[in-house]
Amino acid sequence: MKKEYDIKDVSLAREGKARIEWAGKDMPVLGLIAFHFSKEKPLNGHRISACLHVTTETANLMITLKKAGASISLCASNPLSTQDDVAACLVRDFGINVYAVKGENKKRYYEHIQRVINFNPHITMDDGADVISTIHKQWKGRKSILGGTEETTTGVVRLRSMEKSGNLKYPVIAVNDAFTKHMFDNRYGTGQSTLDGILRATNMLLAGKVMVVAGYGWCGRGVAWKARGMGARVIVTEVDNIKGLEAIMDGFDVMPMKEAAKIGDLFVTLTGNINVIDVQHFKRMKDRAVVANSGHFNVEINIEGLERICTKKRNIKPYVQEYMLGRRRIYVLAEGRLINLSAAEGHPASVMDMSFANQALCAEYIVKKGRRLENRVYPVPEEIDGRIAKLKLSAMGIKIDQLTSEQKKYLSSWKMGT
Repeated sequence: MKKEYDIKDVSLAREGKARIEWAGKDMPVLGLIAFHFSKEKPLNGHRISACLHVTTETANLMITLKKAGASISLCASNPLSTQDDVAACLVRDFGINVYAVKGENKKRYYEHIQRVINFNPHITMDDGADVISTIHKQWKGRKSILGGTEETTTGVVRLRSMEKSGNLKYPVIAVNDAFTKHMFDNRYGTGQSTLDGILRATNMLLAGKVMVVAGYGWCGRGVAWKARGMGARVIVTEVDNIKGLEAIMDGFDVMPMKEAAKIGDLFVTLTGNINVIDVQHFKRMKDRAVVANSGHFNVEINIEGLERICTKKRNIKPYVQEYMLGRRRIYVLAEGRLINLSAAEGHPASVMDMSFANQALCAEYIVKKGRRLENRVYPVPEEIDGRIAKLKLSAMGIKIDQLTSEQKKYLSSWKMGT
């Protein structure tokens, strides 16, 4: 078992630094924020405990926060998503506390979460709300916390449940719900990186395959559209009538999972819910069906149920495990964990640029406003969302029209059309 990273990991850290710099070139908005942060030091004297995927893109966010004057403690939000060279570089070259090792077991995963909580943070940053929920279980009057941010859909759902029940003890900004996050990160990032992880793990040809996409939120849309573009016949399963209707209007087949299970070659879950692919579905699947998950937690595929009914299992290659059901074989990828971060490198840096720009600016916002905020889940302020979109367009060399004074006057008048 590998230990936490220290100053001795020179060669590993060098590899990580080169890759961090490579990602940083595709993150111009975050780079511009880092430039201003290094001068203004808006987070000076504040401690941040972050539970995020330890990737090159996350590293650029951590470096940006460090330049803003923050002290940082970072752990992984998924046992298989850590890039070890990146973790080593953050420790050695930037003095950031990192508690994350790719492949860590569940016990060590939660030990690492406890390490970042023990940092006694002013701000928490989550991807799945594991740090926030753990803090709440051992609250003991943590008065230092000003607020937190949440990166992903699953985490926001958990936090809204906490708010609704009156259990949320400090304000949290739902970064996931920013337009410059979910419309791009979730759709284009998840769409591309999910297929990247599946192809790296299996080297399968998507063209001509029947692919079943469970969930038609922004992530599901992205995967479905990308898979269709690569020649797959895509079936969508849903529990929401409006999303099911939208999938039909977008040109996809829609049916219940129990029907799709009989004809699918490849299944991908992106719902944030439990047992979306269950024992009844495994029993209907054809020989050599491949099952993967791109939702945050490894609960969407009922692997425990699959193990109960299988007659034999074995590892075929990295991230591919075969389960025998009589004469039929079912292949589960990456233990049912996030396929795009387990078997690949996660979302492209250019979309994470906007997501992490939101994280950085929201951390600054919490420092300024935190004591005045209620214990609620807040949206990203519109001015932050709009500013990031403007900066991204500028970085891409794209200009858009501006309203004239006459147009502004017209839009603000109740006499439109006369």
